Amino acid sequence: MTWWAIGSAFWLGILTSISPCPLASNIAAISFIGRRVGETRVVLLSGVLYTLGRTATYLALAVLILAGLLASGEIARFLQRYLNQILGPVLILVGMILLEMLGESLSLNLAGEGVQKRAARGGFGWAGILGILFALSFCPVSAGLFFGGLLSLSAAHESRVLLPSLYGVGTALPVLVFAFLMAFAGQSVGKAFDKLTTIEKWVRTATGAVFVLVGLYYCLAYVYGVNLIG
Repeated sequence: MTWWAIGSAFWLGILTSISPCPLASNIAAISFIGRRVGETRVVLLSGVLYTLGRTATYLALAVLILAGLLASGEIARFLQRYLNQILGPVLILVGMILLEMLGESLSLNLAGEGVQKRAARGGFGWAGILGILFALSFCPVSAGLFFGGLLSLSAAHESRVLLPSLYGVGTALPVLVFAFLMAFAGQSVGKAFDKLTTIEKWVRTATGAVFVLVGLYYCLAYVYGVNLIG
């Protein structure tokens, strides 16, 4: 396992968290946690439960999918032989989604307004449930990053636990940070949120461009056999 793979999995999670669709769900989670501002212990515990809910969901999905992929000798050999060729088009596709070159209208929302109102009437334990439901509410960006980015990376390094777990923590990182801010520095929440929404587009655009460029490199190097290093 390389530090590049570890950092990439965590970065994919962070990028997912500040992309438009997941960012909306994280804002809803922040609102849920923020209703108990002043109760430090409850706010912190809610943030941790939300993070655990998201992480456990992505981990379970990754374990189930990767178990099937890696358990089959034929599939494992296929991935070992052709993963670099597959990775190029996958990276380009994910980059195009991040650059909004492909539609973002389709999404799956398992935590609609009704569920969120029920959670608001419940206890802090609902933070974990919201984490699970929001994690399963895929849209094109989050689906591309998880299925195209994270699972490809995990399959390449045969990591069923570590990389998916880091990705899950990354997806909930803004909520966890805001939970700490609300618990210990409530006045800083507004400023931090403004900065988060400001940088989202720039971070997503830059990362999308990098994904496309790296994908093109993989295609040229491993599909067409072009020697780019000399």
